[in-house]
Amino acid sequence: MKLHHNSYQESSIKIDYQSFEKVYELYWEKVFAVCYNNIKEVEPAKGMVQEIFKSLWERRSELEIEKIEHYLVRSAKFKAFEYIRNKVNRQKHNEFHVMDCSVSSNCTEEQVLFNDLKGKVEVLVDTLPCQCKRVYKMSREQGMANKEIAELLSISERAVEYHITKAMTRLKTGLASY
Repeated sequence: MKLHHNSYQESSIKIDYQSFEKVYELYWEKVFAVCYNNIKEVEPAKGMVQEIFKSLWERRSELEIEKIEHYLVRSAKFKAFEYIRNKVNRQKHNEFHVMDCSVSSNCTEEQVLFNDLKGKVEVLVDTLPCQCKRVYKMSREQGMANKEIAELLSISERAVEYHITKAMTRLKTGLASY
């Protein structure tokens, strides 16, 4: 198998040791650039690159990739968005904890209710169909615009709207008692 930039884009490949090395050599800088440009932090970006290539290697037997560059860039974007989401969630959690517990006399009760509601939402989100769950999380948890989601997932904006509406309907029904 000859390995050129274009060979990864024209036909699907199976990853073996040699092709993995070539893919890593050809694309690690681009994957790092995507991660870094999204999060602006060197060390976490390096870690993301390692996680992406580690996952590629570990899943090599089950993957058949048509456009390796597209796959890697997409993986890098997902990793960066996941990192940002987690960082924002940690910050929000810390702010909520400090603000609420210092002001409220019913801090423990409110925290228990909040955690209960949050857990219920997470359970409901986890029961959504795969694509619907992915779209919901990108929209509501990562704050992405419908157009961004559509481009990233290669679906129409209308499909994104459909998945969000479906998710919100399920959540409203499941949270009716709240």
